[in-house]
Amino acid sequence: MPITRRSVIAQIGLFVAASEALPSLTRGGTPAGSSSEPSKATEWIHDALIWDDHSGFDPTPDFNLERLEDWRKARVDYLSIDVGYDVIDWQLAIRNLGSYITWLEKRANKFLLVRRADDVLEAKRTGRMAITFDLEGMNALNGDSALVSLYYRLGVRQMLTAYNKNNLAGGGCHDKDTGLTAFGRRVIAEMNRVGMLVDCSHTGYRTTMDIMEAATQPVIFSHSNPKTLRLHGRNITDDQIRACAKTGGVIGVTGLGYFLPDRASPAIALADCVTYVRDLVGADHVGLGLDYTPPDPKGAGDAPLDLHPDFWPPAEYAPPWPMKDASPDVFRQLAALLIERGWSTGDVRKVLGENFLRVARAVWK
Repeated sequence: MPITRRSVIAQIGLFVAASEALPSLTRGGTPAGSSSEPSKATEWIHDALIWDDHSGFDPTPDFNLERLEDWRKARVDYLSIDVGYDVIDWQLAIRNLGSYITWLEKRANKFLLVRRADDVLEAKRTGRMAITFDLEGMNALNGDSALVSLYYRLGVRQMLTAYNKNNLAGGGCHDKDTGLTAFGRRVIAEMNRVGMLVDCSHTGYRTTMDIMEAATQPVIFSHSNPKTLRLHGRNITDDQIRACAKTGGVIGVTGLGYFLPDRASPAIALADCVTYVRDLVGADHVGLGLDYTPPDPKGAGDAPLDLHPDFWPPAEYAPPWPMKDASPDVFRQLAALLIERGWSTGDVRKVLGENFLRVARAVWK
């Protein structure tokens, strides 16, 4: 069996059987042993904008995009699809974009390729799911900042600097972080010029702080959790959260189980992370980027990574996996939990999607 981005993690002990024994919320959207979500949440949830800022499946041209039905069934209104990360060649990111755009254009009754932020609302109004793309790492530029504009025209609306390991632009979160490079600064300036969101997930502490000082527009963490709640190199410090909020940006809490605190269910773990960020910097600066991969027993769409286990250092990814991954159903479960905790519906709406929409309106052109 080829080693893949997900199977690498599984093989070094993350997805362990012990996690199956933890109490969890069911796929159907209700806590095990309970009857239904509180009506207070469901009364308004269907009108709320649901925004998932990052998909987790490995990007390949032949990935079966029918698996996007997991998001559609959960009534997610917007998804940013990962089309490339630093482990793969930059040419593959272009091929992925060509394949995904063609597939989505042929299904315009279900999906809308977004150009402007308000297209997301148009998609919701017409019963479709809004789609943009993202890149995890600036290796996708092949050392040429001029490709930023090309990617933007192809629908890429956010890009992070370095995927776990250092690259030409800056430091990764699992490497010796040397900070944002001169090339990285040119790329950030070009992203600000064209209207592409600067994403700091997977990137080293020093580099992210350099980015947030250099950027002239709001910056995001598309899928990162508070390190205070779950100590891990992929999670972020309070200083990073504050610096992001200071730019006017949003921290997208992720549902990937290994980065969640150990709780009775993924939804409760997410609720704790969201509440922590809210308490630290306010309800205007937190959203969700699940990093979710639809289950597929055949492993279709996974990218072989036999030669790159260093992107997931065993010391950082030792067992046990604290939580199961959260599926798109978690948005409504989370809304119910936050309402139970006394959140206002207005602030819950911000978390579910309005905060990321606000930032998109401020940055996308």
